[in-house]
Amino acid sequence: MSAHVFVDESRRSSYLLVAAYVPVRHLVPARALMRRLCLAGERRVHFQAESDNRRRTIVARLVEEPLRIRVYTGRGAMERVRAALLHELVAEVLDAGAQRLVIESRGLVRDRDDRRGIVGTLQRLRAPDDALAYEHFQPHEDPALWVPDAVAWCFGAGGEWRRRVEPLVDKVVDCGDLPRRRG
Repeated sequence: MSAHVFVDESRRSSYLLVAAYVPVRHLVPARALMRRLCLAGERRVHFQAESDNRRRTIVARLVEEPLRIRVYTGRGAMERVRAALLHELVAEVLDAGAQRLVIESRGLVRDRDDRRGIVGTLQRLRAPDDALAYEHFQPHEDPALWVPDAVAWCFGAGGEWRRRVEPLVDKVVDCGDLPRRRG
């Protein structure tokens, strides 16, 4: 699949990584849609800060788009869970033949941890050095990052909100409870 994959997280009773696969030919329209959904004076759509009416409007528009969403979930120590979920996500992104992975930045130190995990996964899978371009962006730097933000919020909220985004979600990977490392 010729796609770019955009990733954001949500923490509720479990930890979620949400990957939005955006076909390359749909990158410009997807970004334009998200910019149009941004209210005047806002730098970005941030689902946590939106009203329920705005959330409904945004989700209704997203469901009309040719997007594919994968949700990765697990429970346990946050950074250990994130590393396990990121490993699963990177393996699937490679398998899907996606060209680029864009992850919402969590700051220099945590972004460095992500990069180490990505490199480790690529090495374990014996992927060529140029198999996958990956980078971290601040949310305002690419409107396509607002898509996984919206889906992560809805999926994590459960109930009506999860039902609203289910048409977009083609796979959920549950890594279960990850024990703390000993020692």
